[in-house]
Amino acid sequence: MTSQDELKKQTGYKAIDDYVESGMVVGLGTGSTAYFAVERLGQKLKSGELKDIVAIPTSVRTKEQAESLGIPLVTLDTHSKLDVAIDGADEVDPDLNLVKGGGGALLREKMVEVCADKFIVIVDESKLCDGLGPGFPLPVEITPFCHEHTLRTIAALPSCAGGNAVLRMGSSSSNVCDGDEIAVTDNGNYIVDLHFTEAIKDAPTMATELKNTVGVVEHGLFCGMTTAVIIAGSDGISVKEA
Repeated sequence: MTSQDELKKQTGYKAIDDYVESGMVVGLGTGSTAYFAVERLGQKLKSGELKDIVAIPTSVRTKEQAESLGIPLVTLDTHSKLDVAIDGADEVDPDLNLVKGGGGALLREKMVEVCADKFIVIVDESKLCDGLGPGFPLPVEITPFCHEHTLRTIAALPSCAGGNAVLRMGSSSSNVCDGDEIAVTDNGNYIVDLHFTEAIKDAPTMATELKNTVGVVEHGLFCGMTTAVIIAGSDGISVKEA
Protein backbone atom coordinates (compact mmCIF):
# COMPACT_ATOMS: atom_id res chain seq x y z
CA MET A 1 0.00 0.00 0.00
CA THR A 2 1.41 3.38 -0.99
CA SER A 3 1.80 6.11 1.59
CA GLN A 4 -1.10 8.01 0.01
CA ASP A 5 -3.32 4.92 0.20
CA GLU A 6 -2.33 4.55 3.84
CA LEU A 7 -3.46 8.15 4.49
CA LYS A 8 -6.77 7.46 2.73
CA LYS A 9 -7.24 4.33 4.84
CA GLN A 10 -6.62 6.27 8.07
CA THR A 11 -9.26 8.89 7.26
CA GLY A 12 -11.79 6.33 6.01
CA TYR A 13 -11.42 4.22 9.15
CA LYS A 14 -11.56 7.24 11.48
CA ALA A 15 -14.80 8.47 9.87
CA ILE A 16 -16.53 5.17 10.64
CA ASP A 17 -14.97 4.85 14.10
CA ASP A 18 -15.88 8.42 15.17
CA TYR A 19 -19.23 9.07 13.49
CA VAL A 20 -21.08 5.76 12.98
CA GLU A 21 -23.03 4.08 15.78
CA SER A 22 -25.33 1.06 15.86
CA GLY A 23 -28.83 1.66 14.50
CA MET A 24 -27.79 4.35 12.02
CA VAL A 25 -28.66 4.93 8.38
CA VAL A 26 -25.33 5.61 6.64
CA GLY A 27 -24.56 7.11 3.22
CA LEU A 28 -21.60 5.46 1.52
CA GLY A 29 -19.53 7.59 -0.83
CA THR A 30 -17.66 6.65 -3.99
CA GLY A 31 -13.97 6.72 -4.82
CA SER A 32 -10.57 5.61 -3.63
CA THR A 33 -10.89 7.21 -0.16
CA ALA A 34 -14.54 6.29 0.48
CA TYR A 35 -13.57 2.70 -0.41
CA PHE A 36 -11.77 2.41 2.94
CA ALA A 37 -14.76 3.75 4.90
CA VAL A 38 -16.94 1.07 3.29
CA GLU A 39 -14.29 -1.53 4.11
CA ARG A 40 -14.21 -0.43 7.76
CA LEU A 41 -18.02 -0.50 8.07
CA GLY A 42 -18.01 -4.05 6.74
CA GLN A 43 -15.36 -5.07 9.28
CA LYS A 44 -17.24 -3.62 12.24
CA LEU A 45 -20.55 -5.18 11.18
CA LYS A 46 -18.90 -8.58 10.75
CA SER A 47 -17.23 -8.38 14.18
CA GLY A 48 -20.50 -7.36 15.82
CA GLU A 49 -19.07 -4.06 17.02
CA LEU A 50 -21.81 -2.35 15.01
CA LYS A 51 -25.37 -3.66 14.67
CA ASP A 52 -28.62 -2.69 12.95
CA ILE A 53 -26.92 -0.55 10.31
CA VAL A 54 -28.42 0.07 6.89
CA ALA A 55 -26.49 1.90 4.21
CA ILE A 56 -27.25 3.77 1.00
CA PRO A 57 -24.56 3.55 -1.72
CA THR A 58 -23.88 6.42 -4.12
CA SER A 59 -22.75 4.38 -7.12
CA VAL A 60 -22.93 0.94 -8.69
CA ARG A 61 -19.36 0.17 -7.66
CA THR A 62 -19.93 1.19 -4.03
CA LYS A 63 -23.08 -0.95 -4.02
CA GLU A 64 -21.08 -3.93 -5.29
CA GLN A 65 -18.34 -3.42 -2.68
CA ALA A 66 -20.89 -3.09 0.14
CA GLU A 67 -22.77 -6.21 -0.99
CA SER A 68 -19.51 -8.18 -1.07
CA LEU A 69 -18.92 -7.18 2.58
CA GLY A 70 -22.43 -8.10 3.72
CA ILE A 71 -23.51 -4.52 4.48
CA PRO A 72 -27.35 -4.28 4.40
CA LEU A 73 -28.40 -1.79 1.72
CA VAL A 74 -31.50 0.37 1.26
CA THR A 75 -32.35 3.37 -0.95
CA LEU A 76 -33.68 6.89 -0.48
CA ASP A 77 -37.08 5.58 -1.58
CA THR A 78 -37.47 3.87 1.80
CA HIS A 79 -35.04 5.94 3.90
CA SER A 80 -35.10 9.65 3.04
CA LYS A 81 -33.29 10.69 6.23
CA LEU A 82 -29.72 9.62 6.95
CA ASP A 83 -27.80 9.95 10.20
CA VAL A 84 -24.44 10.39 8.48
CA ALA A 85 -22.87 10.27 5.02
CA ILE A 86 -19.15 9.74 4.46
CA ASP A 87 -17.35 10.54 1.22
CA GLY A 88 -14.14 11.88 -0.26
CA ALA A 89 -13.69 15.11 -2.23
CA ASP A 90 -11.54 16.32 -5.09
CA GLU A 91 -11.01 19.80 -3.63
CA VAL A 92 -11.82 21.44 -0.29
CA ASP A 93 -11.66 25.23 0.17
CA PRO A 94 -11.21 27.14 3.48
CA ASP A 95 -15.00 27.40 3.91
CA LEU A 96 -15.30 23.61 3.42
CA ASN A 97 -17.03 23.99 0.07
CA LEU A 98 -16.14 21.07 -2.17
CA VAL A 99 -15.58 20.01 -5.73
CA LYS A 100 -16.72 16.41 -6.18
CA GLY A 101 -17.48 14.17 -9.11
CA GLY A 102 -14.05 13.25 -10.43
CA GLY A 103 -15.27 9.67 -10.17
CA GLY A 104 -18.48 10.47 -12.04
CA ALA A 105 -20.93 9.78 -9.18
CA LEU A 106 -21.79 13.41 -8.35
CA LEU A 107 -25.57 13.16 -8.85
CA ARG A 108 -26.10 10.15 -6.61
CA GLU A 109 -23.55 11.47 -4.09
CA LYS A 110 -25.36 14.79 -3.77
CA MET A 111 -28.82 13.20 -3.62
CA VAL A 112 -27.72 11.00 -0.72
CA GLU A 113 -25.46 13.43 1.12
CA VAL A 114 -27.91 16.33 1.14
CA CYS A 115 -30.28 14.06 3.13
CA ALA A 116 -27.74 13.35 5.89
CA ASP A 117 -27.77 15.02 9.32
CA LYS A 118 -23.97 14.94 9.18
CA PHE A 119 -21.77 14.91 6.08
CA ILE A 120 -18.23 13.82 6.88
CA VAL A 121 -15.61 14.46 4.20
CA ILE A 122 -12.41 12.39 4.16
CA VAL A 123 -9.33 13.63 2.28
CA ASP A 124 -5.57 13.73 2.33
CA GLU A 125 -3.97 17.17 2.63
CA SER A 126 -3.29 17.38 -1.13
CA LYS A 127 -7.02 18.08 -1.64
CA LEU A 128 -6.98 21.30 0.41
CA CYS A 129 -6.88 24.51 -1.65
CA ASP A 130 -7.21 28.26 -1.25
CA GLY A 131 -9.89 28.41 -3.96
CA LEU A 132 -11.89 25.83 -5.91
CA GLY A 133 -11.19 25.39 -9.62
CA PRO A 134 -7.57 25.41 -10.70
CA GLY A 135 -6.55 22.21 -8.92
CA PHE A 136 -9.35 20.02 -10.25
CA PRO A 137 -11.86 20.39 -13.11
CA LEU A 138 -15.48 20.92 -12.02
CA PRO A 139 -17.76 18.13 -13.30
CA VAL A 140 -21.25 18.94 -14.56
CA GLU A 141 -23.64 16.09 -15.37
CA ILE A 142 -25.84 16.81 -18.40
CA THR A 143 -28.48 15.05 -20.46
CA PRO A 144 -27.25 13.34 -23.65
CA PHE A 145 -29.99 15.11 -25.66
CA CYS A 146 -28.34 18.00 -27.56
CA HIS A 147 -25.31 17.75 -25.30
CA GLU A 148 -23.15 20.00 -27.48
CA HIS A 149 -25.72 22.78 -27.10
CA THR A 150 -25.75 22.34 -23.31
CA LEU A 151 -21.93 22.34 -23.22
CA ARG A 152 -21.86 25.67 -25.08
CA THR A 153 -24.57 27.09 -22.78
CA ILE A 154 -22.55 26.15 -19.69
CA ALA A 155 -19.37 27.67 -21.11
CA ALA A 156 -21.23 30.95 -21.78
CA LEU A 157 -22.53 31.39 -18.20
CA PRO A 158 -21.16 34.59 -16.60
CA SER A 159 -19.93 32.71 -13.53
CA CYS A 160 -18.11 30.17 -15.72
CA ALA A 161 -16.14 32.81 -17.65
CA GLY A 162 -12.57 31.68 -18.17
CA GLY A 163 -13.48 28.02 -17.90
CA ASN A 164 -12.80 25.52 -20.67
CA ALA A 165 -15.70 23.05 -21.04
CA VAL A 166 -14.59 19.54 -22.06
CA LEU A 167 -16.87 16.56 -22.68
CA ARG A 168 -15.67 13.56 -20.63
CA MET A 169 -14.58 10.65 -22.82
CA GLY A 170 -13.89 7.00 -22.05
CA SER A 171 -14.62 5.87 -18.48
CA SER A 172 -17.08 8.01 -16.51
CA SER A 173 -15.10 7.25 -13.33
CA SER A 174 -12.08 9.29 -14.47
CA ASN A 175 -11.75 12.76 -15.98
CA VAL A 176 -8.67 11.59 -17.89
CA CYS A 177 -9.59 10.80 -21.50
CA ASP A 178 -9.15 7.03 -21.72
CA GLY A 179 -11.36 6.13 -24.68
CA ASP A 180 -13.03 7.27 -27.89
CA GLU A 181 -16.62 6.91 -26.68
CA ILE A 182 -18.46 9.57 -24.68
CA ALA A 183 -18.38 8.68 -20.98
CA VAL A 184 -21.77 7.62 -19.57
CA THR A 185 -22.66 7.89 -15.86
CA ASP A 186 -24.58 5.32 -13.78
CA ASN A 187 -27.67 7.41 -14.64
CA GLY A 188 -27.13 7.29 -18.40
CA ASN A 189 -25.97 10.91 -18.61
CA TYR A 190 -22.84 12.68 -19.90
CA ILE A 191 -20.31 14.78 -17.98
CA VAL A 192 -18.76 18.11 -18.91
CA ASP A 193 -15.55 18.94 -17.03
CA LEU A 194 -14.93 22.67 -16.55
CA HIS A 195 -11.21 23.46 -16.44
CA PHE A 196 -10.25 26.72 -14.71
CA THR A 197 -6.84 28.39 -14.53
CA GLU A 198 -7.92 30.74 -11.73
CA ALA A 199 -9.94 30.16 -8.57
CA ILE A 200 -13.73 30.26 -8.87
CA LYS A 201 -14.66 33.66 -7.48
CA ASP A 202 -18.17 32.86 -6.26
CA ALA A 203 -18.89 29.14 -5.98
CA PRO A 204 -22.48 29.51 -4.64
CA THR A 205 -23.44 31.80 -7.57
CA MET A 206 -21.88 29.40 -10.05
CA ALA A 207 -23.76 26.54 -8.39
CA THR A 208 -27.05 28.40 -8.83
CA GLU A 209 -26.36 29.37 -12.47
CA LEU A 210 -25.40 25.81 -13.40
CA LYS A 211 -28.41 24.30 -11.65
CA ASN A 212 -30.73 26.75 -13.41
CA THR A 213 -29.41 25.75 -16.84
CA VAL A 214 -31.86 23.56 -18.74
CA GLY A 215 -30.10 20.33 -19.69
CA VAL A 216 -27.89 20.32 -16.59
CA VAL A 217 -28.81 17.48 -14.24
CA GLU A 218 -26.34 18.26 -11.43
CA HIS A 219 -22.92 19.80 -10.78
CA GLY A 220 -19.97 18.96 -8.57
CA LEU A 221 -20.04 22.06 -6.34
CA PHE A 222 -21.06 20.96 -2.84
CA CYS A 223 -21.51 24.27 -1.00
CA GLY A 224 -22.56 24.58 2.62
CA MET A 225 -23.09 20.84 3.07
CA THR A 226 -19.99 19.78 5.01
CA THR A 227 -20.18 19.00 8.75
CA ALA A 228 -16.51 18.12 9.19
CA VAL A 229 -13.45 17.27 7.13
CA ILE A 230 -11.04 14.57 8.30
CA ILE A 231 -7.62 15.41 6.85
CA ALA A 232 -4.68 13.02 6.70
CA GLY A 233 -1.29 14.66 6.43
CA SER A 234 2.35 13.84 6.88
CA ASP A 235 2.10 14.90 10.52
CA GLY A 236 -1.01 12.86 11.32
CA ILE A 237 -4.79 13.28 11.17
CA SER A 238 -6.68 16.50 11.90
CA VAL A 239 -10.37 17.37 11.85
CA LYS A 240 -11.77 20.68 10.64
CA GLU A 241 -15.41 21.40 11.54
CA ALA A 242 -17.76 23.76 9.76
